Amino acid sequence: MRQVLIIGGGASGLTAAISAARAGAKVTLLEQNKQVGKKLLVTGNGRCNLTNRDQALSHYRGSSPAFIKSALKAFGLWETLEFFQGLGIVTRDRNGYLYPYSDQASAVADALRMEAEHQKVKLALNTRVQKIRKEKGRFFAETFGWTYEGDALILAAGSCAAAQTGSDGSGYVFAETMGHSLIKPLPALVQLRSKDPIFPKLKGLRTEAKVTLFSEKEPLAEDTGEVQFTEYGLSGIPVFQVSRYGVKALEQGKNLRAVLDLLPHMKKEELPSFWEDRIHAGAYKSAGQLLVGLFPKNMADCLLKRAEIPSNKTAGDLTREERKALLSACTSFEVKLSASNGFERAQVCCGGVDTREVNGKTMESVLVPKLYFAGELLDVDGACGGYNLQWAWTSGYLAGLYSAVDK
Repeated sequence: MRQVLIIGGGASGLTAAISAARAGAKVTLLEQNKQVGKKLLVTGNGRCNLTNRDQALSHYRGSSPAFIKSALKAFGLWETLEFFQGLGIVTRDRNGYLYPYSDQASAVADALRMEAEHQKVKLALNTRVQKIRKEKGRFFAETFGWTYEGDALILAAGSCAAAQTGSDGSGYVFAETMGHSLIKPLPALVQLRSKDPIFPKLKGLRTEAKVTLFSEKEPLAEDTGEVQFTEYGLSGIPVFQVSRYGVKALEQGKNLRAVLDLLPHMKKEELPSFWEDRIHAGAYKSAGQLLVGLFPKNMADCLLKRAEIPSNKTAGDLTREERKALLSACTSFEVKLSASNGFERAQVCCGGVDTREVNGKTMESVLVPKLYFAGELLDVDGACGGYNLQWAWTSGYLAGLYSAVDK
């Protein structure tokens, strides 16, 4: 019976353990926390967005789209739903976003753990691996009190995002120990910071906006949704969605700015007439009152300041240039960005083990036979919406299956 070692008891590690055990392997999973699935418990605000019906490749990011495509073709959405249905997890569909019917992330973690135990996977908890090596075709994982052995090794130790859940980046060290290259890990799905003094004044404000990131004059990415203004900068789903591109630009020393369209649902060609009609109807109002109903007062004050218009100036007296300036402030609200909130606040990382050194169909190293990778450790990250967990299920299942069989 093939012996499989797995380092990491998160979403991908648990899936790998179940897959390998079902394929006939004797599996030992080493987890440094006192429980498995700790990070899984906080996903989707504790509800666990398992996956998404929209599986367009554009929702996944990494240096090799072909690698991601190959893996998802081998184990994608329908295989994932079948896998979880077999564990007793029925899904609830919210506009394509799939959650466990109970809306409890703990149910998913429990179902995975129960199946792993049923498959007689040895769960070695509170077990921190210090060093790994390969000798005479076998793998060895050294801990403080014991050395575990296996015919195959799966590295599923996660990234260095959300350290409070146990992610410490040790998997990167193990990968390099085995001779693998890393694409530099950086925070992704993270808030973006600015030194602009407007932010303390806008703290707590939430508004619909289209966020477009620019590096110098080059547009990097855009997304639309509810943006949250904080005392340090920008947060919210659309900011998370574009953040990886901004973080990479900052890492390269480039200037980064966000341009916010605060009227994102209005067609560009309709805006001039909308704006003129609003000014005509409210000609008796002050410029500040003109914005009532569109924006909260603190945002309105900021917009007027950007347009260099006194808040008490009568709307009907606004010059053509002032009208254009105020509309521009509303649709092109520019913010210079200086940093992200770092790994500790990031949901995932971009970067990781170079996928050019991994087989996309099996997750096996092309450098070291019977060494496999799964989850965030690889240079694959997804957008918000269940894509990072889908990658965990996909890569974990394939790594587990092929680690247990002779090719």
